[in-house]
Amino acid sequence: MIEIGDEHSGQRLDNFLFRVCKGVPKSHIYKAIRDGQVRVNKGRIAVDHRLEAGDLVRVPPLRLPRPDEARAVPPSEFPVVFEDDALLVVDKPAGIAVHGGSGVAFGVIERLRAARPQAPMLELAHRLDRETSGLLMVAKKRNALLSLHRMMREGQGGKRYYALVYGDWVNDRQHIKLPLTKWTTASGERRVRVDRDGQAAHTIVTLKQRYGKFSLVEAELRTGRTHQIRVHLASVGFPIVGDDKYGDDAIRLSFARKGFARMFLHAHHLDIPHPLTGEPLSLEAPLPPACLDILKSLESD
Repeated sequence: MIEIGDEHSGQRLDNFLFRVCKGVPKSHIYKAIRDGQVRVNKGRIAVDHRLEAGDLVRVPPLRLPRPDEARAVPPSEFPVVFEDDALLVVDKPAGIAVHGGSGVAFGVIERLRAARPQAPMLELAHRLDRETSGLLMVAKKRNALLSLHRMMREGQGGKRYYALVYGDWVNDRQHIKLPLTKWTTASGERRVRVDRDGQAAHTIVTLKQRYGKFSLVEAELRTGRTHQIRVHLASVGFPIVGDDKYGDDAIRLSFARKGFARMFLHAHHLDIPHPLTGEPLSLEAPLPPACLDILKSLESD
């Protein structure tokens, strides 16, 4: 039993356990949480639950990997968009998960920690889907992490994404307000759907350019629900190109044949006050070359 102190207040349960249970495979930790072996205040809890000072966490016995199971984390740096002593913002490539677990051995955060062993702390401030590229915030201090979490809960700042969708987008600017709820498929895969009893979700979509049967749009998040942009766009009839969960499989395969084997969703702009100084930050990550190339090919079609 571990009592949570002020220094870990606001931290996600899974991130807390990764620190406490160093050396234990993340898949084992996630399974222990799903199976109810990990308890917070004697109750079952979700992996993304945020701990509070005074919480009692039960950590069950967990098996360490055998020596022949050990795998070194490959150290990797990513393009840095902004960095100071409290905050790191990188341009995450598509195809790399932000953290390990759920069948992924190593993510961005593990690779960054391996590349920066001298860093006292590197923690994800938010998440991007594996196939989404663009701006990702990493806190380098606990008070910066807590401040970023508070700002995101309160809706401060803004995040904007570019998405290529299937269909001729009609309105120059459109608000999508559809509540969302998470569910799990029979195979255990996490999905999200529109549900009138779900959590409120708000996306503002602006048309950037038409490409015949396709449209480049900018999606601004007013809430930060899981898969929000992907589900909102698909639900109004404009699925994102390359989306293997909510998109059109035939379209995805046709783009893969052209050499574009990813989802066209890119976090390109971030406006947020600095978590410690309050100084306004306005950060940009340009579209990756693969996205620019596919847009050029659509222009010529």
